[in-house]
Amino acid sequence: MQLIGMVHLGPLPGSPRFGGNLDAVLEAARRDARTLAETGFDAVLVENFGDAPFEVEVQPITVSAMTRAVEAVRSAIDIPVGVNVLRNDAIAALSIAATTGATFIRVNVLSGVMFTDQGIVEGRAAHLARLRRLLGADVAVFADVHVKHAVPPSGYSLEAAARDLAERAGADALIASGAATGSAIDMAELRQVRQAVPDVPLYVGSGATTANVAALLTVADGVIVGTAVKRGGVTTAPVDPGRSAAFVEAAGS
Repeated sequence: MQLIGMVHLGPLPGSPRFGGNLDAVLEAARRDARTLAETGFDAVLVENFGDAPFEVEVQPITVSAMTRAVEAVRSAIDIPVGVNVLRNDAIAALSIAATTGATFIRVNVLSGVMFTDQGIVEGRAAHLARLRRLLGADVAVFADVHVKHAVPPSGYSLEAAARDLAERAGADALIASGAATGSAIDMAELRQVRQAVPDVPLYVGSGATTANVAALLTVADGVIVGTAVKRGGVTTAPVDPGRSAAFVEAAGS
């Protein structure tokens, strides 16, 4: 997978902004997924983006709604589907993926701790690894290195975090990002992560655009993109077919 497009779900049942119509949320998700697939993306990642403010571990209603959403997306397209349960519910994400046939999950904090707007978020790599083994789930774990919207503990370098994730926490691929959703990553930092774990698949998790994607792919193996392919460049807007196709072309896919 080189290009992974975001399916940002609208607010789900149980979240503060839920509008009362889950079917509309599911239809929007199917539409975005189809657009991404039809314009050449290799995979999509389904995320409960509309549920802010986020809980670190979500309620059962969120797991139920996201299971329906992932099933809806999988039924609409023939490319791989991933799951990210914000803010950091890796156990829920793996459970949803194992149930629906999704092929990968994204985990914001797989190991160590990060200081976030949800407070101190701690990784649960050991629990996740044991659950994956118990379920026999063929689901890859994509783990963020110094995830966006967060600050690492003092002295915990990008290189150390990347090596810990790859060598000790069981990550199958790593994600390096800018400071926030849609923010570009510092190329020097991306190279730091690449040099620390040269043999582990590496993705850019924010800030990829038609202008920089070719350069990013000289260092990273792929990108995860949302904002740049949305209508008007607005993260919460629907995927724009023209912007999506232009992004794929710029990536050389």
